[in-house]
Amino acid sequence: MKRKWIPLVILLTFLMMPGVALGVKHYDGTIQGFLCITTGVTCPVGKEDLVADAENVFVLYRCPGVWHFISNVDRKLLARGINKMVLVSGMLDERTNSITAEKIRIKTDEGKWKEVWSADLMDEFYSDILGVHPLKRGQ
Repeated sequence: MKRKWIPLVILLTFLMMPGVALGVKHYDGTIQGFLCITTGVTCPVGKEDLVADAENVFVLYRCPGVWHFISNVDRKLLARGINKMVLVSGMLDERTNSITAEKIRIKTDEGKWKEVWSADLMDEFYSDILGVHPLKRGQ
């Protein structure tokens, strides 16, 4: 009887594995200052440098009332994308309304997506500079 269950368990395990990969999704929108979003004002076009200086937190603004923090990317990098179309690949934590990004792409003037940040690039950078990623010490 037990031998009949083993192939079924193995089959179910493989069928469920793609579900794990489905955790990473793509979210598009523009990078906006948190203060702009919470006051209902779009960050002024042409004054991105002033917004970057005044704002401490940036979010991915998707549509009215829908925005997400990007928890693992520094504000300096996000500030470079103010008012630009971006595509963030990552996992959304609905509890904290934040995306843990895997990749960030910005739409160029030619209409193509250019990758400006990825978790893999950061891991590679830390490994090259420090010899090991600071969050993976001892592993």
